[in-house]
Amino acid sequence: MATLFSKIVAGEIPCHKIAENDQFFAFLDINPLAEGHTLVIPKQEVDYIFDLDDNTLATMMLFAKEVAKMIEQAIPCKRVGLTVIGLEVPHAHIHLIPINKESDMFFGQQKLSVTAEQLAATAQQITTASTRNK
Repeated sequence: MATLFSKIVAGEIPCHKIAENDQFFAFLDINPLAEGHTLVIPKQEVDYIFDLDDNTLATMMLFAKEVAKMIEQAIPCKRVGLTVIGLEVPHAHIHLIPINKESDMFFGQQKLSVTAEQLAATAQQITTASTRNK
């Protein structure tokens, strides 16, 4: 059975895409901890990130690095934090979260309440900033 994330990649479920290549896909989290909170996933459906083969995992990190640079150009923050939890959806994924302090990455905190329009504007802001700065 396809995961929620595989359905997003296939276009069966809408998302606010940030970046994509032949192996990976990045899109905004619909329950973000911060504006610009992005998920990076392999298109290959693998439950646990450490079950990815070494080359795919390394390449995924390089893709995440590029996405993080895009986020930094668009969203005011000190850093883009990275975390892997892997319990919410059985599909390997990395959270990229714009942060100003360590506690900004605490998943037990209240998530932002955002509309589809706000997510679309954030996605546009990130993709436009990266295009402008190339």
